[in-house]
Amino acid sequence: MLQFLSHHKNNKIRTPFLITVLLLSCFSVSAQKVFEFNSTCQQAYQEITRLKINNGLALVQKAREQNPDNLIPELLESYVDFYVLFLNEDPKEYAVRYPKFLERINLISEGPKSSPFYYYCLSMVRVHKAASAIKFGKMWDAGWDFKRAYSLIKDNKKQFPTFGPNDLIYGSLQAVTGTIPKGYKWLASIFGMKGSLTEGMKTVRGFMNSNDPWARVFFNEAAFIYPYLMFYIENKKEEALAFTQQRRLDLVNNHLHAYMAANLGINNKQSEYAESVILARNKSPEYLRTGVWDFELGFTRLYHLETQEAAKNLEAFVNNFKGKFYLKDAYQKLSWCYYLQGNMAKAEEARANVIKKGATDADADKQALKDAKSGKWPNMLLLKARLLSDGGYNNEATALLHGKSEDDFQKDEEKLEFAYRMARINDDLGRSDEAIRNYLVAINIGQNRKEYFAARAALQIGQIYEKKGQKALAITYYQKCIDMEDHEYKNSLDQRAKSGIARCKGE
Repeated sequence: MLQFLSHHKNNKIRTPFLITVLLLSCFSVSAQKVFEFNSTCQQAYQEITRLKINNGLALVQKAREQNPDNLIPELLESYVDFYVLFLNEDPKEYAVRYPKFLERINLISEGPKSSPFYYYCLSMVRVHKAASAIKFGKMWDAGWDFKRAYSLIKDNKKQFPTFGPNDLIYGSLQAVTGTIPKGYKWLASIFGMKGSLTEGMKTVRGFMNSNDPWARVFFNEAAFIYPYLMFYIENKKEEALAFTQQRRLDLVNNHLHAYMAANLGINNKQSEYAESVILARNKSPEYLRTGVWDFELGFTRLYHLETQEAAKNLEAFVNNFKGKFYLKDAYQKLSWCYYLQGNMAKAEEARANVIKKGATDADADKQALKDAKSGKWPNMLLLKARLLSDGGYNNEATALLHGKSEDDFQKDEEKLEFAYRMARINDDLGRSDEAIRNYLVAINIGQNRKEYFAARAALQIGQIYEKKGQKALAITYYQKCIDMEDHEYKNSLDQRAKSGIARCKGE
């Protein structure tokens, strides 16, 4: 360079200029964006995925101060916005937080493509954006973002095959996409998304059981996602709940894991367990404030016919919740509390809110609206038996229905529900032969009706035969469930039946 300068006239003028250019060049190199998941970022991630949001954000700010060019804080803040929007569904929060997902995508795009975190972060923010969009009824936007997330992580897996975090998101998307129900099939076909339950779960399980250092870093998230996939996709309900004990998940100080365990407990008819998890969680104000605890607690108490306490929890939820998902469902359960108490004025008031408030994106909300519009109230005895059965109180439900038969009910829908309810109780008590007999009665009565009982009966028979290893018979009944049209819970039941067929075929 010096030789070059000496060969030019006026080098006294040119030299400062060139030195300035060189300094600016050096500065621009040092100012390049990076993906540095350092110890501060890891601490922030741990706090955020415990739902200790403010603690996590303080650490994110510290990470930014340590290195303003580090892009990992963008990913961490994306987690924050996702959890806040997904759990609380506040439209005011949505107006502020949702646009930030795209801002982060643009910022992350400035990072080095040579890093495995480049496409990984872009994919994760797309997933957060998509899942948040679903909660606010933006299904088309969600579909596009899931498609982009899937493509990005697929490319990242090809480019960086040994980068462990790829496996958690790629495997999850692959498993879920492989079981999309008929009602959403148009979305998958438009976006060209194809998946495999078997391969997806194999990939996720490999990440969960690996000694990869990244598997330890991302454990909180993985331990939240994996049980859900086992429960709903693989139908390994007991294993999903056992996982929380085997891995010694902290259900007291990690609210994300507590929410998952309670939610799966409720859906596996283990209300007492779910209630104990909710009540034992750390009540510190450091955690994200969310109404999901009142929602879940209301269900656990209603399932034991503790209608006074259940009503308090459900009232607290509907009065404070700003979103729409499961709001109709909550009002329906609240109306049942008052109906069982004999307080018809309050029951009718809650039912009116089923019609006026919330949305119908979730199957449970569609069902609640249909019931409310019918103007009919359920048979008191069958409702009590249903709630006890749903809570796992099968002996109490059996005692309630003891000595009853279909002939004790006049309406066809009540005969159908009685047959189905007896089947579910016998199924839960391990009396599979009796359960199948009752399920077949329910199918015979209800296969051309709007109620979900016949389709669910076919699904349950499929699961019984699958457990017995009689896969051909299982597939027959799973397909029977799918073939039934125009009934309640169509999409969710089809998704579970399709998962069953995929498992039996090893797809």
